[in-house]
Amino acid sequence: MAVLLALLSSAMWGTSDFLGGNLSRRKSPYVVVGWAEVAGLSFVLVACLVGNRWDAWPIIGWTGVIAGVTGYIGLVTFYTALSRGTMGVVAPITSLGVIVPVAVGLGQGDQPTGLQELGIVVALIGIVMASGPEIRGGTGLLPVVLALTAALSFGIAVTYIAKGSQTDAFATLGIMRVVALGISGVLLLVMIARHRMKQDPNAPTVKSIISLDRRAVWTVIAIGFFDVSANVMFGVSSTLGLLSIVAVAGSLYPVATVILAGTVLKERLATIEKVGVALALIGVGLISLG
Repeated sequence: MAVLLALLSSAMWGTSDFLGGNLSRRKSPYVVVGWAEVAGLSFVLVACLVGNRWDAWPIIGWTGVIAGVTGYIGLVTFYTALSRGTMGVVAPITSLGVIVPVAVGLGQGDQPTGLQELGIVVALIGIVMASGPEIRGGTGLLPVVLALTAALSFGIAVTYIAKGSQTDAFATLGIMRVVALGISGVLLLVMIARHRMKQDPNAPTVKSIISLDRRAVWTVIAIGFFDVSANVMFGVSSTLGLLSIVAVAGSLYPVATVILAGTVLKERLATIEKVGVALALIGVGLISLG
């Protein structure tokens, strides 16, 4: 069940990332993340109201704050990378952040079986293969650096989501969303201040920058829903299984992103990238059998 929940979380993360990256090609990544955080917080607050989960908020405290800050940095850098580079390259690179929770899990005493250890290695090799070939074929340095930054940020965020979920997954996500929304608000104020200082009559208005059309509104609602659902499923999976195992299963979100990029945006993947995706799936299979 732990691996299944982690796989479902990876599918939802991948879908959320595809939608966010695609929308970030039309709107600022900061705006996309800000509105997605509003949508996500709305879903979390409803869940906390229905489940009466407020008592856990002060207990989780800084765990949720750290997860919120690093998660926000990860989303902004990831969406920026997706908006400037090829999804089939950026998404797999970002998934290398799985190394962080795997290392933490092993350091805390996780003891995977021999078959699961093999699965972890095969899955990680698959992820690297899926990310490499197109870097030499025109992807600039900036998207790669941003993707690596997102990888580290996501790795830390996932580790703290798992830690907070030992107490309460929804409370952890609630604090995360409040923190991320606060950061978005501060950045919005900075943007407004800079806009007023320019005094350029031809510059776009703040309203035009942050406003969304109807299609974009539904997109950010979907992003918030899929991201929150993925976080909850991963948080729960981390309470049911070893962190080093569920982290690998949850890191396969690039598969969904790459598939959507290929079917919707018609991005073509090299043969070695397809082999990498296959190896990643085989690795998860070995983990499950172990």
